[in-house]
Amino acid sequence: MLLCWLALLLVRVAENACEESWPNLRRELQKSTLGRFAGAAGSFCQRTELTAAQRAILAKLELAEPPRISELTPAALAS
Repeated sequence: MLLCWLALLLVRVAENACEESWPNLRRELQKSTLGRFAGAAGSFCQRTELTAAQRAILAKLELAEPPRISELTPAALAS
């Protein structure tokens, strides 16, 4: 029950800060995706470029932009 209340509170904070409805905020933020790429040198995850609207939402919520590249894993070295 407490988690539901906290989730609703977070939704309301986001709606008030952005002056936008939660469905619209969620729809815009869900456009960003994360892809995993692998090759001979290793693997990494890369997110799509953020749109101006997504950057504006993050700025209004005072959140840092997520890193473009993450989970950098070099291939295992042959012994």
